[in-house]
Amino acid sequence: MTGAQSGRAYIGSFTAAGGPGITTAGVDATDGSLTLLAATDALADPSYLTVAGGLLYAVSETPDGSVAAFRTDTTPVTQTGKPAPVDGDGPTHLSLWGGHVLTANYGSGSVTALPLRADGTVDASGRDVLRHTGSGPHPQRQQGPHAHQVVADPSGNWAVSVDLGTDSVRVCTLTDGRLAVHHETALRPGSGPRHLVFHPSGGHAYVLNELSPTLTVCQWDATTGILKPLAEYAVLADAPRGDAHPSAIVISSDGRFLWTATRGEDVISHFTLDASGEHPTLSSTTPCGGHWPRDLALHPSGRHLYAANERSGDITWFTLNPQTGTPTRTASIRTPAPSCVIFD
Repeated sequence: MTGAQSGRAYIGSFTAAGGPGITTAGVDATDGSLTLLAATDALADPSYLTVAGGLLYAVSETPDGSVAAFRTDTTPVTQTGKPAPVDGDGPTHLSLWGGHVLTANYGSGSVTALPLRADGTVDASGRDVLRHTGSGPHPQRQQGPHAHQVVADPSGNWAVSVDLGTDSVRVCTLTDGRLAVHHETALRPGSGPRHLVFHPSGGHAYVLNELSPTLTVCQWDATTGILKPLAEYAVLADAPRGDAHPSAIVISSDGRFLWTATRGEDVISHFTLDASGEHPTLSSTTPCGGHWPRDLALHPSGRHLYAANERSGDITWFTLNPQTGTPTRTASIRTPAPSCVIFD
């Protein structure tokens, strides 16, 4: 490391593909560089992580999916309590909301809510599962529901689940530990929505579509809990040369810039947003520094962007121009099968 450490990063990876599990890394406060410190393989295929209150939560993206909590005051992180079954297949994403951990279960097309105990550990006995229904036109990828992400809106009053298999986003409530669908928004058939982010102002959301390399801009009304699609934009400047599967999306804290990753094309697309947040302009595309960028992460400082390149086995980071948002490749580290990067 070339400067002073500033916090920690945590990297999830696929142990089935040779990944080390959950890796703790130091972060350089000056240039954003990462230094790998230690890893634990206590949980199989911890493909997505989140951290809060001194605990890290990880899904186990396996057919018998589960979620586990880890203490972050040790290096590597230390599992606390047993993994809690989610009663779903292949959880790919998780978030914290309303005293619960929520998981999006891709294989079974469902969302699970598990209550958290006072010490932050997960209580599997109180879990509730919301099972999605429906399908889409893609003959292989949309034969049934495939929940890919679940996250709370900025108001904290709603959770939204993004379903690749049904071309829809469901707005959900959580009452007495029970999930329910409040409203379902249909997107273009065959688009295959994967992940979304909200504009910091709370008035818009941006849905990244995996089955077509596009971004759907939506109006979001936190009062009524209604998501309304407005327009769809290409995330690539030119027609794809082969595989093109968008994977991850992040937005700047001031709402001026947005970045997406596309696997196959192996690029990061950089958008500039107008003052309303309604009209993104594709400003540049930049090679991701490796192959198959599964995740993007923005450092809390807003100065650095990180790509987890799953198939080339590296994390590449970029320095962001504060005026334009343009990423410039800085450096990378090797680590097998990375799938997620988060910061404490």
